[in-house]
Amino acid sequence: MSTFLKVLLVILIVLVVALVVLYFLGRRLQKKQEAQQEQMEAAKQTVTMLIIDKKMMRLKDAGLPQVVIDQTPKLMRRSKLPIVKAKVGPRIMTLVADNKIYDMIPVKKEVKAVVSGIYIMEVRGIRGPLEVPEKKKGLRAWIAERLSSVRGRANDTAAAAKSSSTKKGNAVKNVKKS
Repeated sequence: MSTFLKVLLVILIVLVVALVVLYFLGRRLQKKQEAQQEQMEAAKQTVTMLIIDKKMMRLKDAGLPQVVIDQTPKLMRRSKLPIVKAKVGPRIMTLVADNKIYDMIPVKKEVKAVVSGIYIMEVRGIRGPLEVPEKKKGLRAWIAERLSSVRGRANDTAAAAKSSSTKKGNAVKNVKKS
């Protein structure tokens, strides 16, 4: 057996072991997430709140209680979260919003929100539906749009030039006939 085949076999075995480990870790994490989702569903309540401000902030800078910061995993402490400051009743609270609904939350407006602890799970407007902002286009979509608009203008100018040249040609023919 050549050394190349031995190396290839060792790499293949390592990859298979890594895939098996990732599969079982993924299943365990998925079960944990489902259990947490059930707990959040059990503790949810609907609250009317006035949204004061919303930002993407680090956990330490957000002004959340120290207990919350201590309970978060070490890797999550550095990442930015969607933080919402809202007036709930007479109190001003700092809440964490779900990434899916963060863009829908209007600033300086009153909303009905489904809250579980300090986590905003869902938002509905009190005085009519909430406006969903347009998603930002990626670089590829922006370039494609620019190219199509440039091509459209080029086609329009070419068509205009062609039509004006045919009109001039017809006018010249009419003058020669006279």
